Amino acid sequence: MATTTSQHQLPKVEGRTSTSFVFESFDLPSTNQRTLGAPHPPNTVSPLALRPSTHGDAAPSLHDAIATIESLQAQDGLLTKQLATHGTLLFRGLPIHSAQDFSEFAHAFGYSPHEIIGIVVDRPLLAPNVAPANEAPKEVLIYNHNESPQVPHAPEYIFFYCHRAPNEGGETPISSSLELFARAKQEIPDFINLLAEKGIRSNVTYKVDKQHAGGSTLKQAFGKEILDTDDAETRKRKIEEQIKRYNRGKHTTWEWTDNDQTLILTHHLPALRIHPHTDAPTLFTGLAAYYKNFLAPSSPNSSRKNVTHQLFGDGTPIPEHYLAKLADITDQIRVLHTWQQGDVLVFDNVGAQHGRQPWGDEQGDRVVLASLWDGVVPGRWSRWACGHSTLVGTAAMFGYQE
Repeated sequence: MATTTSQHQLPKVEGRTSTSFVFESFDLPSTNQRTLGAPHPPNTVSPLALRPSTHGDAAPSLHDAIATIESLQAQDGLLTKQLATHGTLLFRGLPIHSAQDFSEFAHAFGYSPHEIIGIVVDRPLLAPNVAPANEAPKEVLIYNHNESPQVPHAPEYIFFYCHRAPNEGGETPISSSLELFARAKQEIPDFINLLAEKGIRSNVTYKVDKQHAGGSTLKQAFGKEILDTDDAETRKRKIEEQIKRYNRGKHTTWEWTDNDQTLILTHHLPALRIHPHTDAPTLFTGLAAYYKNFLAPSSPNSSRKNVTHQLFGDGTPIPEHYLAKLADITDQIRVLHTWQQGDVLVFDNVGAQHGRQPWGDEQGDRVVLASLWDGVVPGRWSRWACGHSTLVGTAAMFGYQE
């Protein structure tokens, strides 16, 4: 099942020190790595697992790892191209032991830090562009999704670092958004056509206080310019100024309720997008996660189902059987990454989805940090977006039938 090392060996790149340092690929168990289906090239695995290789018994240093990453990226973005192909990269065996180490490693890729506008989870800064991953209670399932599908400005790259791994559970699911589109186009083509025609409507609720454990406050979401001395009207104006930075006109509207203690944003968003590096159509969404996390009767999150409510772009409800089918396909194409301390997973957020499995024991038994980065910034409806006419032409190019 798994790829051979020689098949995905990266070009040898000398580090900036006297120690020769390269990354080599290695196999993972079938529960943690799979060969991707169409439209990926044959024998493409995800995640592509990489580990350091040095001459003799020399221990890899963080300095050499960073120098090698920079050298690979200087070769026409070699690692970015690997990400576009495989969707997810795993780096294992590197001397990363802290948020600062992780920050330095992530910065080596040369991406621009993602500016979060409209954050829906609490992400306190621990090091430059490093924050905790979603810290919802350990019992809460976070099903496969692209990062920030419910807001206009989503990051293009997601880095996760495991500082502490639980003994059991707490895996990070990995699946391909490109493969999800391909399967959905074959199995529920009417739904894909509706998404292409209508897009989705995302109603996101923010409150002055946290709505749930791990969630953000209104100030965390849009209050970067707010001062403690600001009065209520000034705070409200500054929040609205941040919303206007989305620059989406009629595609983003908002409403204040509950004596200005609650803000509801409505976004009209594309769920079908074009991958900026491969030109393949992708299903960029959290719809399957919405079903699994909030709608499934057995979900412990069901009481939160109105926090983020998604509809077709014209406001009509998305039938539950479509959501259930997306979840069923996702179950078939995903693997669960079992963390080892020090692991770093890098996701191409346009081409791959991630999540979080529950775990037992204590909340603090799993500590995963996140770093979000921009490549192509979608912002407005265009650039990533795939409308109906574009969908037809692009789908035909990749062999999908109407």
